[in-house]
Amino acid sequence: MELQTGRPWPLGAHWDGGGVNFALFSAHAERVELCVREGEALRVFPLPKCTDQVWHGYLPGAAPGLCYAYRVYGPKGPGHRFDPQRLLIDPYARELAGAFSYHQDFPLGQGLSCRVVDPAFDWGDDAPPDTPWRDSVFYEIHVKGATQRHPDVPEALRGTYAGLASPAMLDHFRRLGITAVKLLPVHCFLDERRLRQHGLRNYWGYNTLSFFAPEPRYAARAGGQPVADEFRSMVRALHAAGIEVILDVVYNHTAETDEFGPTISFRGIDNATYYRLVRDDPDRYENYTGCGNTFNLAHPRVLQLVMDSLRYWAGEMRVDGFRFDLAATLTRDSAFLAAVAQDPLLSRVKLIAEPWDLGPDGYRLGSFPPGWSEWNDRFRDDARAFWLTGGTGVGGLAQRLAGSSEIFRHDGRAPFAGINFITAHDGFTLRDLVSYREKHNEANGEQNRDGRSQNLSCNCGVEGDTGDPRIVELRGRLQRALLFTLFTAQGVPMLLAGDELGQTQGGNNNAYCQDNALAWLDWPNADRRLIEFTAGLIALRRRFAQLRRAQWLTGAKDADGRRDVLWWHPDGREMETRDWQASPGGALGVLLNPVAADDAPDAPREPALLALFNRNAEPVAFNLPPGQWRPLCGNTGAMDETSPRDAVRALPGHSVLLLAQSRE
Repeated sequence: MELQTGRPWPLGAHWDGGGVNFALFSAHAERVELCVREGEALRVFPLPKCTDQVWHGYLPGAAPGLCYAYRVYGPKGPGHRFDPQRLLIDPYARELAGAFSYHQDFPLGQGLSCRVVDPAFDWGDDAPPDTPWRDSVFYEIHVKGATQRHPDVPEALRGTYAGLASPAMLDHFRRLGITAVKLLPVHCFLDERRLRQHGLRNYWGYNTLSFFAPEPRYAARAGGQPVADEFRSMVRALHAAGIEVILDVVYNHTAETDEFGPTISFRGIDNATYYRLVRDDPDRYENYTGCGNTFNLAHPRVLQLVMDSLRYWAGEMRVDGFRFDLAATLTRDSAFLAAVAQDPLLSRVKLIAEPWDLGPDGYRLGSFPPGWSEWNDRFRDDARAFWLTGGTGVGGLAQRLAGSSEIFRHDGRAPFAGINFITAHDGFTLRDLVSYREKHNEANGEQNRDGRSQNLSCNCGVEGDTGDPRIVELRGRLQRALLFTLFTAQGVPMLLAGDELGQTQGGNNNAYCQDNALAWLDWPNADRRLIEFTAGLIALRRRFAQLRRAQWLTGAKDADGRRDVLWWHPDGREMETRDWQASPGGALGVLLNPVAADDAPDAPREPALLALFNRNAEPVAFNLPPGQWRPLCGNTGAMDETSPRDAVRALPGHSVLLLAQSRE
């Protein structure tokens, strides 16, 4: 094999049926060598040409399965970290092979390397669900943890992409009624040095090494199937079940970490381009992420890489959207938002921002443009504070139930601009939220200093598990009240996988390094009643359009003289200014009148709904609005459809209730 000139595009290694074209960007490199494995030997080819800062060459006869890496030569000096002794990973590699070690550099074939892949895949009749935003219910889940302990998933498939698409999991998704799985990171990532030294692993995966290669540790590799094909098969199966796939992506930093981290890819290819460096000390990294470095999307070639990666996953891998970790970082001095907005493919997928980072002016909730939705931590905090600490009153609850319009209602944005959640991977599970006042992260090896200290949680009188039936009952009631709040609020709800099972992590609110039974979903001990309660809430949300409006609540009257929303006082009247301004109250009603569906305006309207909330320990008597009301759902047990339809409804302490107005 002799290397020919080839061409400078597309970047990466691409097989054309007769050979492989290699193209690598480096603005400051002086020489680049392609290193290819031939049996047990390593063959080195100097890339013959550089065009517009892209080094390229074509290897005739090369085919999928070929393993390769690069050596890059460049200048010494501030900001540069060229080291031609190191074999470097192609930033555009579609698959990685081998294993990385912090202890020594392995020759190609014994350590981490890139593998050329065949892009062909039979998608059959795959059809993305294309679920409207207003109908979406997200389910945040970890690929491995989802099935590692599931008794009905074949053992060989547990913890894998194939396992996530197994019949047992698809049945659970359908039973719940969720519309999308939001996967924790699946881009190839590394375990940090400190974790390996302590016998731990990076479980969550927010330590990305390669933005194109799916993480191989989640692959079952049945029949030698390539990792990318197994991932595609998972997407195809989920689509067939009506489930969208949303990826949690980490483009704000990489696994090369800080000044003392490993040189694996970007740092050795062109450190001064790929990373934001301290202006007065370019041997140090700006660290807006808290992870040691910050990816430099202000550079057009780095922005191109991110955009190419997104198009690859949305196009060739057919995912339905992205949640951007520390999305504020991506917007710093860059054209990222504009690039996404003009892209004909990416502008059509679901785009979700975690709207903050650790840098100056890093908290940007509500500042993303139309076309984006954002994780709404204000919903999380106010819902928790209302039910668990008393720190938020009915005014704060009402704002969150109304979709946080004071945050998102601008520039034509709709209620689904806010992604509502009570819990997420980062923090307590729902069960732990009502079982622990303090975090218990000792297993992480950081003397319990890691993780969020202000959790707005409540242990109901005992820290951790207890056999006291009164506390157990109260905890169950609070969990159901929080879920009820989530699914009756305007906006898009996100459920943390396991919350419907009664999952506990023993009070660990930062289980990022717990790749074990502490974090894996505990299917054998699942709370079946809580699963049914959660599924029932989602079914009600799907049935009643006023729980998932496409327009903001205004209180204005429609053509029939009805208001879309009435905020109801327990005394049997509308809330008045003095009620909102009073000291934080703990009881509120929300009357939601039916709305005509946008896609079927002439369809019969569903009845009006009345949601009642009582966070007080004592019962509250609600004088109901005129009409006959029947109970649909509450957190104190099964609803009795034959119960008297009185004008007054006594709501027990720490309770919620959803009623529908009868047409009789």
